[in-house]
Amino acid sequence: MTEKHTLKVGDVAPAFDMEASGGRKVTLADFKGKPFVLYFYPKADTPGCTKEACGFNEALKDFDKAGLTVIGVSRDPVKKLDAFATKYDLTFPLASDEAGSVTEAYGVWVEKTNYGRQYMGIERTTFLIGADGKIAHIWPKVKVPGHVEAVLEAARTLAGSA
Repeated sequence: MTEKHTLKVGDVAPAFDMEASGGRKVTLADFKGKPFVLYFYPKADTPGCTKEACGFNEALKDFDKAGLTVIGVSRDPVKKLDAFATKYDLTFPLASDEAGSVTEAYGVWVEKTNYGRQYMGIERTTFLIGADGKIAHIWPKVKVPGHVEAVLEAARTLAGSA
């Protein structure tokens, strides 16, 4: 097991370069000078992850108005992400971190327990990255209800201070 990275508000966001849904590619360099939301979720097309993705998708116009892009990240292969995006009309990039380097760099690949069984998985976590490339806000162990609204509120505050 790898050592968990512990990122804090004010830290520089770790670099990433991932294939994403819709034939896209997302890299940290693409967002130089632009704030964005990077949210990590365990598995495409599962109930909680679907609610979260649809919530972000419904709020995209509001994130756009605040000047932010939303990117979802899981360890699912791109083919599965494309099917998930198509099934729910998700228009923002769903990035594939199959190798796991990004989930480990962001400290969200953790030991989990479900019905007494221990395994490694993604801890649902959201990062708000400022235009300066630094982490402006972190939501660890996300509970889906009300989460998108909390992220949007923080995004608006960040955009207002830019």
